[in-house]
Amino acid sequence: MRVLVLNSGSSSVKYQVIDADTGDRVAGGIVEEVTDHGAALQEVVAHVERLGEPLGAIGHRVVHGGDVFSEPVLVDDEVVRVIEDLTPLAPLHNPANLAGIRAARATWPAVPQVAVFDTAFHRTLPERAYRYAVPTEWYERYGVRRYGFHGTSHDAVSARAAEVLGRARDELDLVVAHLGNGASMSAVAHGRCVETSMGLSPLEGLVMGTRSGDLDPAIIGHVAAASGRSEADVLADLNRRSGLLGLCGDSDVRTITERAEAGDEVAELALDVYCHRIRKYVGAYVAVLGRCDALVFTAGVGEHSPLVRRRVCDGLGVFGIVVDAGRNERSETVISTDDAPTKVLVVPTDEERAIAEHAARVAAGPDD
Repeated sequence: MRVLVLNSGSSSVKYQVIDADTGDRVAGGIVEEVTDHGAALQEVVAHVERLGEPLGAIGHRVVHGGDVFSEPVLVDDEVVRVIEDLTPLAPLHNPANLAGIRAARATWPAVPQVAVFDTAFHRTLPERAYRYAVPTEWYERYGVRRYGFHGTSHDAVSARAAEVLGRARDELDLVVAHLGNGASMSAVAHGRCVETSMGLSPLEGLVMGTRSGDLDPAIIGHVAAASGRSEADVLADLNRRSGLLGLCGDSDVRTITERAEAGDEVAELALDVYCHRIRKYVGAYVAVLGRCDALVFTAGVGEHSPLVRRRVCDGLGVFGIVVDAGRNERSETVISTDDAPTKVLVVPTDEERAIAEHAARVAAGPDD
C-alpha cells in the first residue's frame, strides 16, 4: 500500500509517499511559505498524480490529541470536530494540521485518512506523572496536565531498541532521548511510557534549538513587568528566541560544536547547559524506572553528534552507563562498552515511516 504522509504546519506542508510494506520512499517534498493550505495541497496532488499509482491511505501528523486519542484513528467529521476542540491546547499546531486534513479530504474523498497523534504514546502516563500540582479546577476545566509529544518517534524507537537488544519489548526498561531541534525524553517501562519531558505544550523539558525548556514560571511575569511587554510576547520569546539560540545566537548543534571547538566560550557554555539538562533527565528517569536496560539516542542530534552523546554519558557510570569512545565516534548502533550493565544505543528515528505504517493498518480495518 502506498501511503501519503502529510505534515501540515503553519507555514509549510511536508509530504512523503511511502510504501508501507517496505518503507521505501516513492516521492516527497516540501511546500514552503504556505498561506493557503488548499492551494499548497494542489502542488502535492500534482506530484502524487504523476506517480501513476493510487494511494491506499493518507496519514496525517496531528500534534495534540489531548486526553481523547490514545491511538491513530480513521478521520471522520467527529474526529475533525474533536481535534478542533483541542485547538486551545495547541493553538500553533492543530489548526494547521486540520487545514491539511480538510484539504486532503476534499481532494481525495475516497481515500481513507488517518490521524496519527504526537501525544498518543504518552497516554499511558500514570496520574502521578501527568498531573501538575495546580488547582484541580485547572485540570478539570482547562485540561492542564502533562501530555507529552514526539510520541510516534518514542514508540517506534523503543520498539526498534528491543529488536537491537534481541529481547521482548515488554520486558525492557528504557530511557529514550529524542534530540533534534525539538527535543524530548521518555521513560518506557515494558513498552509503556511512564514519564516524558514535554508537558501541556512542547515548551517544557530539555533545552532545545529555540525553546527554553524547564524554567521558573515566575520568569514570564517578571520579564513582562520589567520590559513593559505582554506576557504573550515573552512566551513567544521562550518558544522562538530561547534555548540554544538564546544562549549563543545559534540553534544548530553542528554550528555550535564548531564554534566551541574553535574556542568560543559562549558556544561552549550553550553546549554545557544543553548536555547538563539531558544528563539530569537521564538520572531522573532511571530513578523513575528503578532500573535501566538501555539509554537510547535518536533524532538529528542524538543520531549524529558523538560529542553530545559523550558529554551526556560522562559521569553516568553510577547507572552502569559507560560509552566506548571509538564506537561513539563511529555512531555505531551499540556504543556502550561490552561489559557495561546498561547498553547505550543509537537508533535512527523515522516518524514518516511510522505514520505510514499506522495509516496502512488503520485503513485496512480490524483483522478478521
